[in-house]
Amino acid sequence: MEWFEIKKEIEQQKNKIASLGGLFDFEAIKQQIALLEEKMLAPDFWEDSQAAQQVIDELNGLKETYESFENLTKIGDDIELMVEMLEEEMDQDLQKDLQHELKKWDQAIRAFELKVLLSEPYDRSNAILELHPGAGGTESQDFGEMLYRMYTRWITAHHFKYEVIDYQAGDEAGLKSVTIKVQGPYAYGMLKAEKGVHRLVRISPFDSGGRRHTSFVSCDVIPEMPTDVEVEINPEDLKIDTYRSSGAGGQHVNVTDSAVRITHLPTGIVVTSQAGRSQLANRQTAMELLKAKIYQKEMEEKAAQLAEIRGEQKEIGWGSQIRSYVFHPYSMVKDHRTNEETGNVDAVMDGGLDPFIEAYLKWHIHH
Repeated sequence: MEWFEIKKEIEQQKNKIASLGGLFDFEAIKQQIALLEEKMLAPDFWEDSQAAQQVIDELNGLKETYESFENLTKIGDDIELMVEMLEEEMDQDLQKDLQHELKKWDQAIRAFELKVLLSEPYDRSNAILELHPGAGGTESQDFGEMLYRMYTRWITAHHFKYEVIDYQAGDEAGLKSVTIKVQGPYAYGMLKAEKGVHRLVRISPFDSGGRRHTSFVSCDVIPEMPTDVEVEINPEDLKIDTYRSSGAGGQHVNVTDSAVRITHLPTGIVVTSQAGRSQLANRQTAMELLKAKIYQKEMEEKAAQLAEIRGEQKEIGWGSQIRSYVFHPYSMVKDHRTNEETGNVDAVMDGGLDPFIEAYLKWHIHH
């Protein structure tokens, strides 16, 4: 056992913990925990169950942060003690325990680091993800379907739930657009990494000449707004249309006459829903989506520090992509913001997005 290397690793991990701890005011967190615990003892605490649940969620989040950081320090202290004992007297069982604790410490630090990276407003929220193919007809629409499959596989692998709010099938293959709601803790915080234009380069299966094609799909991700957030919408500002959902999308949505499209005239925001079994259900879903989009727009205008919720809007075309998926003449997926890349295209298209998401979160905190 190389003590020099182990001590060097311990020192590096302690420095990383110190830098992570520097992002928090732990004394303030302790005070806030005490304040919330005192609030829960009030006789009227449960009179407003929604407000009570928000207090509980905030308390649990603060406790988790505080206890996780304390645990990192404790594991580090235990490891240093084990090293001292082994330096005095070598013991094979203790040596195995040391290797185990070093691995556990590294995993705990990585998990805490991810929590730190997911500490922005709305990161804990559910996410609404939309895909819109750009110019390119069937080829781009097929790429849209490929990304839809990629995201649903990632969602399932992380034990999140998703609901298809709207699905517009492509003319020959693929999709014209899709909107899904992803439910689970930190769904928005993780999926915000996917917002932007995605680019595909491949030999098109729809080209009889076997030529190489480049396609683009825009991915938009916004947080689902908490129910206590009020957004004023004047009914006179709404244009509401009903229509029949497309038959080709029957495997994703109910084929009924109850699909709803709502246009917010002052902003030009358009939302659609066709997943519900009734016009009333679709209208309610569409209104929730509209409120989320309007609230997001208002936050961008009122608070510069929240401007990144939606991010920079770019044209769906050349030069604006955040990530490229190259199938030919070589295999590679590369993120142009972080330079994260892999040659295993199949794994990414099967939902293997975690390296790209983690690289983005680390990059994002410095930009």
